[in-house]
Amino acid sequence: MLSSIRWDADLIRRYDHAGPRYTSYPTAVQFHDGIRSTDYVHALENSRANQRSLSLYIHIPFCANICYYCACNKVITKDRSRAREYLVALQREIELVSEQLGPDQHVEQLHFGGGTPTFLSHAELRELMGSLREHFLLRDDDGGDYSIEIDPREADWATMGLLRELGFNRVSFGVQDLDPEVQRAVNRLQSQEQTQTVMDAARTLAYRSINIDLIYGLPKQTPERFAETVDAIIALKPDRLSVFNYAHLPERFMPQRRINSADLPTPQDKLLMFENSVRQLLAAGYRYIGMDHFALPDDSLSIAQDSGELQRNFQGYTTHGHCDLIGLGVSSISQIGDLYSQNSSDIKHYQQVLQEGGLATHRGLMCHTDDHIRRAVIAQLICHCKLSFADIEKRFGIEFHEYFADSLPMLEQMARDGLLILTPGSIRVQPAGRLLIRSICMLFDAYQSEQSAQRFSRII
Repeated sequence: MLSSIRWDADLIRRYDHAGPRYTSYPTAVQFHDGIRSTDYVHALENSRANQRSLSLYIHIPFCANICYYCACNKVITKDRSRAREYLVALQREIELVSEQLGPDQHVEQLHFGGGTPTFLSHAELRELMGSLREHFLLRDDDGGDYSIEIDPREADWATMGLLRELGFNRVSFGVQDLDPEVQRAVNRLQSQEQTQTVMDAARTLAYRSINIDLIYGLPKQTPERFAETVDAIIALKPDRLSVFNYAHLPERFMPQRRINSADLPTPQDKLLMFENSVRQLLAAGYRYIGMDHFALPDDSLSIAQDSGELQRNFQGYTTHGHCDLIGLGVSSISQIGDLYSQNSSDIKHYQQVLQEGGLATHRGLMCHTDDHIRRAVIAQLICHCKLSFADIEKRFGIEFHEYFADSLPMLEQMARDGLLILTPGSIRVQPAGRLLIRSICMLFDAYQSEQSAQRFSRII
C-alpha cells in the first residue's frame, strides 16, 4: 500500500488550492432559503412511497467547554439543564418527521454528532433513544451502523456501557493532539490516559469500530511533536483515523479569534505534518481511503472501496450513501432523493418553530439533472479514484467529451503532470493525484465560479 500514494511537493504546491470537501454536490454553499418545510414533507412522502432505507443524523449542540479551533454549530454551557428544552423540541421533530415515513423503512445507519452528545445525562440518552425506537424502525440485531461522537473527557466505563446497551456499535473519539502545549493553546486539556480508558471500554464492550480524529495545523504544533502524537495513536490501534487540516477562519468562527495567529505552524511545517502522518499510518498498515481518512484493511470502509461500494455523504465516507439521510436537530442537513434541506442553525428559532408545531426547515436545494450528472462523476472519483465515461454516458444519456468539453484541457494538463491517466474512455487517478483528489473533482463542479468568493479549507 505504500506505493498507492506518491508525495510530490511540487505538485502539491501547484494544486493545493482551497476547495470543497464534497460531502455533497452541490455543496451546502449553494443552499438557499427558497426551500420550505412543504418541500421537505414531499420528499419524505416520496421516500415512504419508494420504501428507501434510512440514515439518521442527530445533532446534540451542547459542550461544557469551548475548543478554540471548533467550527461546529454548538452551545457552550456548564448548565446541563439547558438540554431539556432542546430535547423536547428534538423529540417533537422526531414525531413529525416519522409521521411522513413508512413503518417498514429500516434505519441502517444512525449517528449522534455535536457538540458533545454525551453532554446529555444517562437518563436523557435513554429517553432520546427510546423516542427514536418508538418512531423509527431501528434494528435490534446489532447489524446496523450506529455510531456516536465521544469526547473522552465526557465519558467513562459506565457511559460506554450505557451507549452499547442502547444499541451503539461504533464510536468516534475526538483527540486532535496529545501535546499538552498544543492542548493549552486550543483550550482542550485531555490526557492520553483518558483516551486509553474509553478505548479500552469500547473494546471490552465489543464496539465494532473505533475512530480517532486528529487535527494538524493547530497552534504550537511542530512536525516532530505531531509525529509523536500520531505514533501514540497508532499504538492504540483504532480501526479508523481522520487526520483533518485545520482551517483558521477567525472572521467566520468566533472561537478561533482566541488563537494567536503567530502560534500557527508555517505552511511548510503544516505540509510536513500531513506527509509524516501519511507515511506513519501507511507503514503501520492503515489504508488511505481518501482525503483525510485512513482505515485498517478489514474495516468496512476498506472493504467497500475494494468492492466498489464506497460512497460519500454529509457524514463523510460511508457504506450507506444509498439511504435517505434524515437530519434531526438544530442545523442538521437531510438528503432525500433530489432534495437537500437544512434546519435552522439558531437554536432558539429551531425550538420555537417546533414548539409551534412546525418543522424547522430553513434552507436547502432541489437538485436538477446537471447536478445529478456531476454528483455521480465527483462521487466516483472521490471514492474510487477512477471513472468510466461509458458508465456515465449510459446512465445519463450524454456524450462525455461533449458534455464536459470545458474540463478536458485541464484534465489533459493534470495528465501531463502525472496526477491522472486520461484515456478516450476513462480517468484513472495516479498515486500522485490521490492526495489532490479534491482538485480533480473541482474540474467537474459547475458552481466553482460562484464559489470563488467563498472560503473553503485548503486541500492539504
